[in-house]
Amino acid sequence: MNTTRAEHRRRAIRRTRRRRTLSAVIAVALVGAGVAAIALTRAPEAPLVADDTAASATPLVTPTPTPTPRPLTPAQSLLAGSTDPNACAVSFAGDGIALDPQLEPQGARYQNLPIPHADGRVFAGWYDTATAASAMTQTARLNGADLVACTDRQRTLHAGWTTPEANAAEAAGIPILMYHQFTRNPNGEDNWLRLNYTYIGDFDAQMAHIQQSDFYLPTWDEMSAFIDGRLFLPKHSVVITDDDADSTWLEMAAPIVGDRKLLTTSFVITSARTEGTPNPFVLQRSHTHDMHRAGANGKGRMVNDDADTIAADLERSAQILGAKEVVAYPFGHYNDTTKEGLRRAGFELGRTIEHGYVRIGTDKLALPVIRMNYGMTVDDLKKEIG
Repeated sequence: MNTTRAEHRRRAIRRTRRRRTLSAVIAVALVGAGVAAIALTRAPEAPLVADDTAASATPLVTPTPTPTPRPLTPAQSLLAGSTDPNACAVSFAGDGIALDPQLEPQGARYQNLPIPHADGRVFAGWYDTATAASAMTQTARLNGADLVACTDRQRTLHAGWTTPEANAAEAAGIPILMYHQFTRNPNGEDNWLRLNYTYIGDFDAQMAHIQQSDFYLPTWDEMSAFIDGRLFLPKHSVVITDDDADSTWLEMAAPIVGDRKLLTTSFVITSARTEGTPNPFVLQRSHTHDMHRAGANGKGRMVNDDADTIAADLERSAQILGAKEVVAYPFGHYNDTTKEGLRRAGFELGRTIEHGYVRIGTDKLALPVIRMNYGMTVDDLKKEIG
């Protein structure tokens, strides 16, 4: 009996211990499950914590935005559309100037430089700098007698202006020199055209005087604007011309004006000569196509034929030369019918053989000249042009 009770007591103690142990195990399991649950709940955040730590250690690099390209200037746009590596964009600046730039080939003469107009003012040309334009510095003035030179394929010309009163006060009389044939014989030629033949040594000396004295060499569009009172030309100006494009001109004289870079006009009889200019400083203009011969009354065809016939001849000449502008009358013969023929053909200027100087208001179809004869020296030239 006593043994049985003792055994029951021991069994009760063991059951109590097992329950306590089981409760402890369950508690531990529950705690572990809770930790695991917490870990599982927080697991997605763990990389974020790591990334935040890395971000704090290494600053974020903000990408540099692509800069918006600056718009091209008008000159740059002009160059962008050109495939010519020698092209130069010439821009125009100055008071009242609103002109588009134009392309010019470097190393060639300027072509078709604009002559702007402004009420109450007279245009005084294009200059290297604004300072030169303001002072109207003649040696810095540029026109179609000058070669194009640029920096980085661009150049800016600056406009000069003066007043109508100052233009009138200049009282410029522009000489147009008229040469014909040339000779290497200092004693000249012994024939009926003797006076026409300039000794080439005298011609070279005369051109040296013009070059070294910095004469301004106007283009024909400048001469027209000057006559209208729209353009200022300095007294120290001269136009050089040759009649007939004779072989002696081409062989002897043309190389001289080319070497000295002096703009010269050669009046060509296009029925007799159609080849191009001998060098960049020689303009070829019309001496008519086939009117340098006598008509029925012994005078030139320019005063014998009707205006339509004259116009047709001049149109043919212009087609060959690629230019109009000015005609030199054969033998100097002209009349009102001649002038009408020029107008119908679209020519603006006509050059005679009458002595005189071109001034503001001169008849554009009756331009006078300074005839250069055999025996005239540099001193004789100075008396005529300064």
